[in-house]
Amino acid sequence: MSNLETDPAEVVCATGTDTASRVEILTAREVPLGGPRAMTVRRTLPQRQRSLIGAWCFADHYGPDDVDATGGMDVAPHPHTGLQTASWLFTGEIEHRDSHGVHAMVRPGELNLMTGGLGICHSEVSTPATTILHGVQLWIALPESARNAPRDFRHYAPPLIDFPGGSGRIFLGSLLGETSPVPTHTPLLGAELTLEPRARVELAVDPTFEHGFLVDTGTLTLDGTDIERGHLGYLGTGLERIELIGGPRPTRVIVLGGTPFGEEIVMWWNFVARTHEQIVEARDQWQGRSERFGRVAGYLGEPQRLPAPPLPNARIKPRTNPPTSAPQ
Repeated sequence: MSNLETDPAEVVCATGTDTASRVEILTAREVPLGGPRAMTVRRTLPQRQRSLIGAWCFADHYGPDDVDATGGMDVAPHPHTGLQTASWLFTGEIEHRDSHGVHAMVRPGELNLMTGGLGICHSEVSTPATTILHGVQLWIALPESARNAPRDFRHYAPPLIDFPGGSGRIFLGSLLGETSPVPTHTPLLGAELTLEPRARVELAVDPTFEHGFLVDTGTLTLDGTDIERGHLGYLGTGLERIELIGGPRPTRVIVLGGTPFGEEIVMWWNFVARTHEQIVEARDQWQGRSERFGRVAGYLGEPQRLPAPPLPNARIKPRTNPPTSAPQ
């Protein structure tokens, strides 16, 4: 998904080492994507309070949206650098085309992971059969060693696993004894969990990871702290077990985890880089139709490609995460 804000913030993100409280709540802000009938998403990453969870650097949560009312999703070809996009749906279907030559469908419970290191572009369009669109769009920052990685695309349909009190799908990393075969450039965790009403679940987790729990439906009590729908509960490193308690109705959460990223990054529009100058170069090359990003074949909408927004007048001001370890 493109960041369709007309005035996207220019952000420097980094990680630290300790937090003042055990559970940190990241509240969502609503971001309209496009015109008056366009979708509105709830964004929890990045924000001033915290910019990354592991290498996860962007989280948009949308729906359930009636596409007759919103027009659904129709995002023209747009670029990415220095990141991977992870598309995950609960309801609906999206047609994906990219300059790596991939034409694929995003369907509920199936991961589409696109790598746009040095440069890639893609389009996303909800299909005519879609009446309700509901899902998350996630970005993963690539470490310096892979920042200019070649274009890539992985599709994975994780099995549904049952555990006492609920069920889930592990699309990246390992949890609940299940491991995704999809490779990652840094240690990561991505999962969808559904808890039965009032279920109490204790997750065994990697203590080197920090974790985020994005509530999609219902309510969640995370290590004693209540998290509302659309908000994200954060826990730092150093924990071996995390307690989840579902609300009175089924609770569905997206779990994001990983080792603290440890590298400072700059984000603006659809680009992840290390310096202001790299952002300027990527924007200029996209506007100049550089072969760095390639071309998407088969997209029939208008415009045929998204123009980049104007760059901000000011240079980047560093912004860092608070520390990442959770007090015991």
